[in-house]
This record gives sequence, structure tokens and C-alpha cells, in this order.
Amino acid sequence: MSMRDSKNRPVRMILPSKGELSDPTLDFLSRAGLKVVRPNPRQYDASIPALSNVSVLFQRASDIYDKVSEGTGDFGITGYDVVAERGMGETNVVLMHENLGFGECELVLAVPDNWIDVTNFEDLAELALLYKERGDDFRIATKYPNLTRNWLHDRGIYHFSMVQADGALEAAPNMGYAEMIVDVTTTGTTLRENRLKRIAQGTVLQSQACLVGNRRLLKENREALEIAKIILELIEAHVRAKKFLSVTMNVQAESEEAIHRLLAKEKQLAGLRGPSIARVYAKNWGETNWFAANIVIERNLLPQAINYFREIGGQNLIVTSLDYLFEPTSSHYESLLEKLKRG
Repeated sequence: MSMRDSKNRPVRMILPSKGELSDPTLDFLSRAGLKVVRPNPRQYDASIPALSNVSVLFQRASDIYDKVSEGTGDFGITGYDVVAERGMGETNVVLMHENLGFGECELVLAVPDNWIDVTNFEDLAELALLYKERGDDFRIATKYPNLTRNWLHDRGIYHFSMVQADGALEAAPNMGYAEMIVDVTTTGTTLRENRLKRIAQGTVLQSQACLVGNRRLLKENREALEIAKIILELIEAHVRAKKFLSVTMNVQAESEEAIHRLLAKEKQLAGLRGPSIARVYAKNWGETNWFAANIVIERNLLPQAINYFREIGGQNLIVTSLDYLFEPTSSHYESLLEKLKRG
């Protein structure tokens, strides 16, 4: 695609059409202010009203990386496992946001559960050596040959062969065309149902959904880069906001400064920059010196915060989740600019 063509067409985002990433991706984008409108679920295109010049295409999650690499799409959301597997030595694709907070899974080594003497990586290394000494082929079925090969080589295991399979890998050991598998799992249920077990120290990669972009198109098309900035700003602020809560309470005290002093004793409960404190004009005459304090705290500190706020006289505590928490600049957008300069 020429520079002229990339400028004249709408900017394209490719999303998973089906599978475990499909609905979570649409839900995530909607919560981030990037709702996707797909009039017909059978259609393979859609729009994002908040981004008027963005066209959405739907593809299998496993194909999205290649589509972005070849320039069919400017951006795409897929699993990091796919990016890590396909991206070795790849220069066309740039990782824009590596952890969107959904689609978590692990790429793991799994062996038949009747291998009672194989429970960890050391046992597996000994077994591979035994196969080598016997002159047998130690076969591993996987859709991730690059990640698997590099992971095993880094740990000193070289005697094995890769069996590439497109179907359900879990059947490979039972059907006899591989000794073990390397595959993604979320809960481990499918492995157990197929009489397989994970081995200790056998996690190749931890993965979740991520956002990738076409390096060349982002460098050539200024509009695509501006849209990338908007998308990254919204996603980053939304992901960051999940870690925080806003707490509002009423407190009776001599002054705003008195409340500030009480809150300042517990720095981690005193807000991002500090509390916002304002006078409350009580609806009942005669009630004086009431103030409303608003504090943003880390979500995991909520039980501790509630106890402390009550100790200092806090009443009518209201806790709300945040949709966005913006910083002065987007760190992911700044990182993207640096990656484009180096490419």
C-alpha cells in the first residue's frame, strides 16, 4: 500500500471476530469510551462513533497480528501470546499497549497425568535426556514453536522435535503423535479433562490482550498517529482507573486544615495529591463545622481506609469506582513515539 493510499482510506482497527477474546474486547472498548457499533453480528465490519474516521474489521484473533503486519489494519487487539510467537525478528508491528487487563492466560508445558515421575522441569529435562540416549524422538505438539523452542533452549534442552497442530492439542499424547504439549490455558480445566497435568516451573509465557499497530502506517499517516494517541489516552486512563477508588465522606471538625492534618497522618490514605475538602451547609439549623472530604485511594486499601476514616469521625462514606484517571501525558503514547523513531 502506498503512502497516498494509506492517507485516503479510513484508519482501520481489527478486532477478534469470535472466541474468548471477542466479547471481552468489545466490553473493554465500550467501558473505555470506544464503543463499537456493529449493526449486524454477521457483518465483518463496524464503526466506533467516538472516532469518526475509524473503520472496524473483525478477524480471528490468531490472524490479527498478520493482518496488522501486512497493513490490512493500522491497529489490532489480540493476545500477547500471538504477538510474542509471531513477532520474533518482526519489524512491521509495534506493541502499543501490552496489558489491557483482560484475556489472561498462560502458555504452559503439560504432560500425561500418569507420568507420576514427571512433576517439574528438572524431571522433564531428565526425561528428554533419556529419550536422547535411547535414540527416540521426544515430540512436543504446539502452536507456539518459536516460544517453545527458545524457552527449552534457554534451559539446556535441545533433544526434541516440534509437532505443529491446528486442532485441539490436548488429544496429541492420547492419540500417540506427541509425548507432551505446550498450549495456552486459563483455568486448566481442559487439560485435566484430557488427563494432562501442568508441570512445576513449566510456564513459558503469561499473556493477556494487547494492542498492536503497523509501524509503517503510523509513521506515514499523521491521522493514524493522532487516532493512536486518542486510543492510547483513553485505554491508559481506563486501565489505570481500575486500581483506584474515590471516597467521599462528611467530617465534623474545626476547619479544613484540621481534617487535612488528620488525613496526612496516613500518607497512603491522603489522596493522590491530597484530599479535596469543602464546607457542608447542613440542612439542619444548628449543625456547624461540617465538611465534605474527597480522597482517591488505591482499591486494595479500601478496608484499611474505611476503618481509619471512621476513626477520625468520617460519616456517610460513599465509595465510587473511577472510569478514567488521566496523567499529564500518556506514557504509552510517548513510548510509541520512541519506538517509531527507532524503527
